[in-house]
Amino acid sequence: MATIRPGRCYRRIKRAYTRKSKYKSMAFIASVPPTKVVKFEYGNLQKEFDTEVDLVSKEAIQLRHNAIESARTVVIRHLDKTGGNYRLQIRAIPHHVLRENKMITGAGADRMQKGMAQSFGKATGLASQLKKGKIIFAVKLDRANVPLAKEALTAATYRMCVKTEIQVKDLAKV
Repeated sequence: MATIRPGRCYRRIKRAYTRKSKYKSMAFIASVPPTKVVKFEYGNLQKEFDTEVDLVSKEAIQLRHNAIESARTVVIRHLDKTGGNYRLQIRAIPHHVLRENKMITGAGADRMQKGMAQSFGKATGLASQLKKGKIIFAVKLDRANVPLAKEALTAATYRMCVKTEIQVKDLAKV
């Protein structure tokens, strides 16, 4: 069974590569794979909450869509203990297309493969490019549930390969 490459292979932020071809019809990425993150807002979307708890990146990094989706499931599982009284926003939106040039291994592979010279690769996934200080998840809820939100966001950091911090903001109108 084919598996995906480890997250460390895609950590560094790279400029989005543009395919150059002498034929205009070939100068683009043919197909973009679907993202695993389907919705970007969850919970009670109408209620006004008085506190916001943010998960903030402490470094510039690329975060793959499957890591964001995995962290989202953990956060929702913890926040459902509030009885659905929260609003979760995913602010790290995966747009960057990840590509991989598959290499042949085994006997005689050196005579069959061209190597990495001017390779474009096949689209294998999507990633969100985060700068230092970018909010990954924002959870709005009542002040009484802040410890639960902190616990949920701490559990989510173990699913992502990025150093993070948790910030609490007061949204109460003065």
